[in-house]
Amino acid sequence: QVQLVESGGGLVQAGGSLRLSCAASGRTFSLYAMGWFRQAPGKEREFVMAISWRDVMTYYSDSVKGRFTISRDNAKNTVYLEMNSLKPEDTAVYYCAAGYFTSRLPKSASDYAYWGQGTQVTVSS
Repeated sequence: QVQLVESGGGLVQAGGSLRLSCAASGRTFSLYAMGWFRQAPGKEREFVMAISWRDVMTYYSDSVKGRFTISRDNAKNTVYLEMNSLKPEDTAVYYCAAGYFTSRLPKSASDYAYWGQGTQVTVSS
């Protein structure tokens, strides 16, 4: 079992930055791939970025390429999403997710077994 708690969301102006954190419980955090997803009102949950358990693979969606960075600190059981050059279209509830994958890094929300409660990110124009 893995429990996830996101933090760091808030209101920011376009062009600004935010850093989201996702703290995980459980001794085996380092074995789980971690993903960030987001969901805007009236839209489906969307893949943002993911990082493999050994930090050797990262995937990102084209919409955040060059602006967002994912990283993890296994000693702190925490994964981060650094968001720069934020745009109003980045406004959404951001969720972190964990899944145990030995050789792949999925982009589908349905592949991840554990989810946090989400943190709101609002970007004003």
